[in-house]
Parts: sequence; structure tokens; C-alpha cells
Amino acid sequence: MKIAQVAPLYESVPPKLYGGTERVVSYLTDELVRQGHDVTLFASADSVTNAKLRPICERALRLEGKKIVDPITHHIRMIEAVAQEAVNFDVVHFHTDYLHFSVTRRQKLPAVTTLHGRLDIPDLVPLYQEFWDMNLVSISNAQRMPLVWANWVGTVHHGLPEDLYKPTLTQGKYLAFLGRISPEKRVDRAIEIAERVGMPIKIAAKIDVVGKEYFETKIRKLFDHPLVEYIGEIGEREKGEFLGNALALLFPIDWPEPFGLVMIEAMACGTPVIAYRLGSVPEIIDEGTTGFMVNNVDEAVKAVGRLNSIDRAICRSVFEERFSARRMALDYVEIYKRIIEGQDGSATAEDDLACAA
Repeated sequence: MKIAQVAPLYESVPPKLYGGTERVVSYLTDELVRQGHDVTLFASADSVTNAKLRPICERALRLEGKKIVDPITHHIRMIEAVAQEAVNFDVVHFHTDYLHFSVTRRQKLPAVTTLHGRLDIPDLVPLYQEFWDMNLVSISNAQRMPLVWANWVGTVHHGLPEDLYKPTLTQGKYLAFLGRISPEKRVDRAIEIAERVGMPIKIAAKIDVVGKEYFETKIRKLFDHPLVEYIGEIGEREKGEFLGNALALLFPIDWPEPFGLVMIEAMACGTPVIAYRLGSVPEIIDEGTTGFMVNNVDEAVKAVGRLNSIDRAICRSVFEERFSARRMALDYVEIYKRIIEGQDGSATAEDDLACAA
């Protein structure tokens, strides 16, 4: 099968540091190549891939800093390049939200779009009502709930290469937080949990421009606590040791998380997760097996005390069964086939969960 993967240009594929969407695109692209497909990746020129790279801009836009005033211009150029070359592909897989919808409709491209972000935004409703015919994939069934009536052709949970992280089967001595410093990720809750149980917490987190004021006004003072160690933003190479040596990953979110890649990264390392029961969390965590779901800080504190009951080897085996890149690619190939054959791709949430499991 000849497949085009179209990635956002904000980060390289894979990203040098933080970047969930581009990381997933990288895992999917390389796994599709491994499975024998002819894949072309539209991305920034500093991307590294086993597919054919079709470069659009010289470097990831985030790395260009103030040189990039309007990043949308680069994405519009990419969509035009995809449209001009679409005849070379059996299917085009977009990861760029809705920017390409008008072109896709008019060219009648055999295309599918994976939506990677939150959808509970009122402005999106009229847009997806207009583009009712776009083939959409959700990354969790929870993600699609605000637009449950849209043209969903499947849910595909993210996956990681099985050899990306090695599991650590001995319990660590600190709690871990990995993500962005932002109000919805609630690093403040993670710190409170660690303080309540008297355990060190290591924080590996990105502070972007949008979150800088929040960090300075709400979070910086919390880092002064002796139990808190702020490591900064880390890349893929450092994640295995960071997560594998932790007692647990804290994921105390305060928003409808569409997926939460860090949860399966922790599971791949054998590390259980304590997460707030929001968004995709109930689809990802097996209660009492790969971690615990909680509703508040008190419940999270109690969950830390129950971590001895988690078998880290089973955490890893669940990851291999449910969240490998191999499984993710196979799920997408089935969707590609349905689109190419012109079948009605609509599916129930129950069907999608069965496909994603």
C-alpha cells in the first residue's frame, strides 16, 4: 500500500524533545515501513524516518523561534504539496487537524484524519458540521464525545515500539511527573501528593511560552520544597531511565485528556500510573493492574500506599498486548483498506474499543 503521512511542522518527526503528535507519527510511519508498506512522510527537513521524507521547511518551526511569525503559512504550503502529489498514494493520512479539509473534499482524496487534540471547543461544532464527510479517527472514545455525531471511522489508541523502553522490575524510590507545565496537567497536584506521602518527586516538564506566566505565578514557588526536583524538558533517550526508576507516574490531570502518551510510556517501563479519572484515562489504565484511577488528592495519597500490589512485569505485558506500535499500525491499515474500498467507515464506540484493544 502506498501511504502518505502528513505531520504537523511545529516539531520534527520524531521531535527532539517534547511533542506527542509528532512522536506518534514517527512510530506509526516507521512501523508501516517495517510491515512492508511504501510510505512517504511530509514533515520538516530535520525529521528522521525510515520512510521517504518529503521535506517542507528546513527545521521544526518551534526551533526557529521568533523567525516564524505565522506557522500556518508553512502548513498551507504542505497541504498544497500533498494535493499535487496525491495521485501517487493509495491513501493520505493527515495529522494536521482541519486545515486540509477543503482541499481534501474538492479533490476527493482517499484520506483520513487523526485528531490528536481536545474537541470540547464550541468553535469546532459548525466546522465539523460543514465538513461532515471527512473521515475522522479518534485516539480515544472519550475524545470524540463532544462531536459524537461526526464522521468517525474508528478509534485507534496510540502505540510505542516494543523495543523503545526496557522495563525496570524493581520499585523506585521517587514519584515522577512528565509533561507540560500548564493548568490542565496539574503539576501542583502532583507536588501536593508527594508532600502528603513524604516521598521525593522528580518533575520532567516543558515550560512553553503559553505556560510561562502560569509557571511564574503559580508553580515556581512550589519547586522550592525539598522533596521536589525539577529536571526540565527531557527527550526520548532520558525517558526510559526517568520513568523506569520511578515508583509511579503521577497523572493528576484537570481536563478531558484525549489520550495521554506518557501513561503508556510508563507502562512500557513497568511503572504503574496514578491518574485522575478523566478523559481517556479509563480506556488506558487497568485498575489495580497497571495503576489506579482516582478522583482527588486524598484518593491519590491512598493509591500510593497500594503500589506494592502492582506487578511491574504485568504492567509491561499489558503494554505489549494493548499499546504496541505494531498493533497501532495494523489498526490503521484496516481503516485505510475500508477507505480505499469506499466502504461506509462509521463505527460504534464499542466496535472501536474492540479494534483498539
